[in-house]
Amino acid sequence: MTSQAQTEGQMSAEDQNAKEAYFTASQRQLIWARFKKQRTAMVAAAVLVALILAGLFAPFLSPYDPTIAGRDKDYTNGAPQLMQFCDKNGCSARPFIHAVERERSMATNFRWVTTINEDERLSVQWFVKGDSYKLFGFIPGSVHLFGVEGGKIHLFGTDEDGQDIFSRTLHAVWTSLQVGTIGVFIAFILALMIGGVSGYYGGALDGFIQMVTDAVRVVPAIPLFMAVAAFMPPETSAEARFFYISLILGFIGWPTLARRVRTHLLTERNQEYVLAAQLCGASPNHVIRRHLLPSFTSYIIVDLVISFPYMVLSETALSFIGLGLKDPVSSLGVMLQKATSADVMLNYQWYFIPVIFFIVLVMAFVFVGDGLRDAADPYSDTHK
Repeated sequence: MTSQAQTEGQMSAEDQNAKEAYFTASQRQLIWARFKKQRTAMVAAAVLVALILAGLFAPFLSPYDPTIAGRDKDYTNGAPQLMQFCDKNGCSARPFIHAVERERSMATNFRWVTTINEDERLSVQWFVKGDSYKLFGFIPGSVHLFGVEGGKIHLFGTDEDGQDIFSRTLHAVWTSLQVGTIGVFIAFILALMIGGVSGYYGGALDGFIQMVTDAVRVVPAIPLFMAVAAFMPPETSAEARFFYISLILGFIGWPTLARRVRTHLLTERNQEYVLAAQLCGASPNHVIRRHLLPSFTSYIIVDLVISFPYMVLSETALSFIGLGLKDPVSSLGVMLQKATSADVMLNYQWYFIPVIFFIVLVMAFVFVGDGLRDAADPYSDTHK
């Protein structure tokens, strides 16, 4: 009886501590606690972090330079080469690939025919020196995670220019994420400023700002980019084109978040804590920045995460139709553009491997955004 009473006392104390922790937790802690209960969102978050890290460290993880300078002229449109440990000659503790021999055949209309030489092994080496790069854009380096001795390895095969698709895919993920980040950041700043002013002041100023917001919302993206592409000179550098794409995506992506910020501020501007701050002499900028927007922080974060896949989709779609980024820049849209020909669909299916990364990236953002949205909503059915 004594041990049972002690157990019940410990359980009641734990329940009381849990209740105290719940009622004293910050909004961020509550959102994280709810988010952790959603397995799908947690798995998507892990996948998303892995893709971001793979893109961030792409120069190190990829064995070759993804541009024309790093192409393999002797292995154009080459099939993927998978690492293996065993073959007909036995097993090895170190992974290896087989050497390949290529020749044009009349039976295939003079296409390249690849013959695998199973008697010649090329051992995979780790942390090898290769093409020079700049990690994070400013740290010089030349060490790559893996490579092979006496040849080249192409895990996802090569394209028509002999470029390594694995290397291009990792760099493409990072490029698309960069475009999305810059676009979302620009849209975020504009939405907070315009939506905050519109919701706080209201009246005629609010009506004028909403007219401008509606005008921006109805601007069609494709004709806009067609006009920009027409006025952009052909010799425009890849960096300049990257900047223009990000800038335009940001300038046409702010109205939705701005309307949500305006709606929230219209509801909250007459609350007692806002009136108290005004009576203390706080400026409108201080009230909006320090009191109104922080009460809406969780929903703003959720909206930003949900906006990322749409920015990535926009960049990919524009590059796919030839209005966005172009070679030698590696982006998901540029790589998908190469997989549209009938010849590729029939003979070089490995061109579609970047499509898998694109789908996984967008779906990871969607699931994480949905999880954050449910976690930030205290009235959601998922935590009843």
